[in-house]
Amino acid sequence: MSQPGINIGIVGHVDHGKTTLVKALSGVWTDRHSEELKRGISIRLGYADVTFRRCPVCEAPGCYTVKETCEVDGSHTEYLRTVSFVDSPGHETLMATMLSGAAIMDGAVLVIAANEPCPQPQTKEHLMALDIVGIENVVVVQNKIDIVSREDVLRNYEEIKRFVRGTVAEDAPIIPISAHHSANLDLLIQAIEERIPTPKRDLDAPPLMLIARSFDVNRPGTSIERIVGGVVGGTLSRGRLHLGDEIEIRPGLRVEAGGSLRWDSIRTVVTQLLLGGETVDEATPGGLIGVGTKLDPSITKSDSLVGQVVGHPDHMLPTIDRFTMETRLLTQVVGMSENINVEDLRSNETLMLNIGTATTVGVVVSTRGNIAEVALKRPVCASEGTRVAISRRIGARWRLIGSGIITEYDET
Repeated sequence: MSQPGINIGIVGHVDHGKTTLVKALSGVWTDRHSEELKRGISIRLGYADVTFRRCPVCEAPGCYTVKETCEVDGSHTEYLRTVSFVDSPGHETLMATMLSGAAIMDGAVLVIAANEPCPQPQTKEHLMALDIVGIENVVVVQNKIDIVSREDVLRNYEEIKRFVRGTVAEDAPIIPISAHHSANLDLLIQAIEERIPTPKRDLDAPPLMLIARSFDVNRPGTSIERIVGGVVGGTLSRGRLHLGDEIEIRPGLRVEAGGSLRWDSIRTVVTQLLLGGETVDEATPGGLIGVGTKLDPSITKSDSLVGQVVGHPDHMLPTIDRFTMETRLLTQVVGMSENINVEDLRSNETLMLNIGTATTVGVVVSTRGNIAEVALKRPVCASEGTRVAISRRIGARWRLIGSGIITEYDET
């Protein structure tokens, strides 16, 4: 399999069939965590690579496929491209995880079940999140058409059309499918090929990787001589990584000493590059990669480095703990069944902020119009022009209320 050149998010309300769709396309069930299997929902970001192909002979709808042999006329299919799907959790309590995943998406498939009224709360929230993080290329999937009548499918289709009006998905194709029976996946692949292009990448720039997962891959009881270093997973937004490269991870480790707190960046060496379960010598932007290191695996275990960034030393984004942003707040809170207006940001208010794959808490220092200055509880790596997703605690949950663009910052 070729290295994926693009990350495509699979987003939508809980239990609308996102993970089943990824399984139908890739053969991979992305819910691997024990709690996910027990509860039947996605909790962490899931990943699966798949190669799109096309029959060069037939003109039937089935000419788009993931198979090497055309099911219509038996011809050998031609390679189009390899994509990496990012399967996001749909449960309302896991919105921060979805926003972290959105930071590494180049396009998205919004999954909407035909057997429920549209929109459901997290359908609204996920679509708004795509707009906030700047994802413009969207395909809408109307799933579960096999379990409702034709009349209900058409009624739901019209609901979807009304829902996406005025949003980033207004002109997106709506593809009716049954992920469970793999029906109309050919039309979905065609729509993805036509609507979500592979972005241009700067391969000559210093590498920059956003960390979306981090692991200790050693099994309990592994002998000391067999222990391997920690692994970080994510995607390169620019440049290339090679085996043997010296890398830096920022913000790094939290250090308390002498009554003060600081964050020390980490330096290590790339010992392995993993792509789709295979080792490679070079990784380029697009797709999800695993980077083996010489780090003590206790540093990377249990996603402890999620939200940090990887790059070559001396070519890193600054670590910041205070910044000014230009905000754009929504008129109403999304993700809730009732309508609640979004009030202006207030001084001393605590917010949840998603910046890249990082989730942190910030306190509003001051506001003037749509400009807000924020001090972070936990620093992040960012620069001017970086997008920020803003959530406010409403009741027992953090709710998405708007976005911001960093205009100035203080480096730690």
